[in-house]
Amino acid sequence: MNPAVGYVSLILVSLSTVLIGIYGLRISRTTGDFYVASRTVRPWWNASAIGGEYLSAASFLGVAGLILISGVDALWFPIGYTAGYLMLLLFVAAPLRRSGAYTIPDFAEARLDSVMVRRVTSLLVIAVGWLYIVPQLHGAALTVRITTGLPSWVGSVAVVVVVCLSVVTGGMRSITFVQAFQYWLKLTALAVPIVFILLQLGSTGGPITNGGAVFSADLNVTDDASLYRNISLVIALLFGTLGLPHVLVRFYTNPDGASARRTTLIVLGLLSVFYLFPTLYGILGRIHTPELAASGSADATVLLLPSRIFDGSAGDLLTALVTAGAFAAFLSTSSGLVVSLAGVVSQDLFHGSVKGFRWAAVISAVIPLGFALLTDTLALAGSVSMVFAFTASTICPLLVLGIWWRGLTDIGAVAGMLAGAVLCGGSILLSAALGPSAPSSREWLEQPALWTVPSAFAVMIVVSRLTAGRKPAGTSRILARLHTPEQP
Repeated sequence: MNPAVGYVSLILVSLSTVLIGIYGLRISRTTGDFYVASRTVRPWWNASAIGGEYLSAASFLGVAGLILISGVDALWFPIGYTAGYLMLLLFVAAPLRRSGAYTIPDFAEARLDSVMVRRVTSLLVIAVGWLYIVPQLHGAALTVRITTGLPSWVGSVAVVVVVCLSVVTGGMRSITFVQAFQYWLKLTALAVPIVFILLQLGSTGGPITNGGAVFSADLNVTDDASLYRNISLVIALLFGTLGLPHVLVRFYTNPDGASARRTTLIVLGLLSVFYLFPTLYGILGRIHTPELAASGSADATVLLLPSRIFDGSAGDLLTALVTAGAFAAFLSTSSGLVVSLAGVVSQDLFHGSVKGFRWAAVISAVIPLGFALLTDTLALAGSVSMVFAFTASTICPLLVLGIWWRGLTDIGAVAGMLAGAVLCGGSILLSAALGPSAPSSREWLEQPALWTVPSAFAVMIVVSRLTAGRKPAGTSRILARLHTPEQP
């Protein structure tokens, strides 16, 4: 692969991101612009931006890699990533927008009239954001190393620099433009090469995928997933989407609750179209790049497949396009995470000022960079699924019960979130510490959502009932605001 291809792609994506961010600076003047784009983002634009930030390294590279090494079992990832937005549509999108809050901690404090709940929620949002940023930086490191030959750390540092410039210059309004552009860039970067690849393979006259043999278990390098693992994974992906701070903050930018619902419907369509393509890359990768599974480089399938099918300049051009899309994935998701974290940190530490937002953005990006440089990359989609399990066990119960159950109390909310954090976080850490030495219990620890999510809900409900006297006096008024449609 010609290193110049990688350099040109990365430079062009980075420059376009910074330039769009600078354009956003021209129209980002108020605090509302920086935090929620003054709540004026229309459904199609917002849906594209959500698609841009949600389709992360795990989606762009990781899904194809997991299909390469796991076959049919990995198809639950694109299904779960998309179906999670149906849960958002049903339970969260419109009420959360009607709350009028800037951040999830703002919602928690307003709903339960408790500074304690706000602080616990803030800590969890920050933890989730940092855990989610690290895989994006690992993906950037992998992409830069493969496409340019530069050291891995260059990719991680480049993402943080570009993200900081974009977020600091224009805040949420600027990032909305950036992420909407990057969704369509990512879709194009996957769709165009796969169309040419399929045409090239079809021109040979033979079967493209050898029928069902492409999903033969003989090609898998991982054990077949059990029923428990699949159910737990789906629960993590469905409920975890409800707790992702960088996704939820985008609903605050809609003009009203009805717009938030329309945005979610459009997102479902955009994601359904997008995930067709990494799935195809994974299927074709099982035929044309099977050695990547054994070498531990499955996440590079999307980057390397075009050059395996095409020689010369055609392969270079298609690789350049895929590389640009991959880097856009890291930038857009990291930007969304940094914006959501900056909103929380600036509100709690810098009194919510624009200057404080900018300082908070830098802090929110630099700290996970340190973690990324000190750790090795995991399978991207697998590592992100752990974050989904954690959010499903912590932030999700707070939002669902806070929106739909008037009996929730501050003590109950804190107890449930901490129980979910300890159970889920402890399970993941224990699994990593034990390694393969405890195979019988490993899947219960690696994929804990099936028991940690119900446990968090149960603790939150039981403790709230035991502390019913602490139910906020304004609960009925707040719930009426959440569930009453706005007047046209």
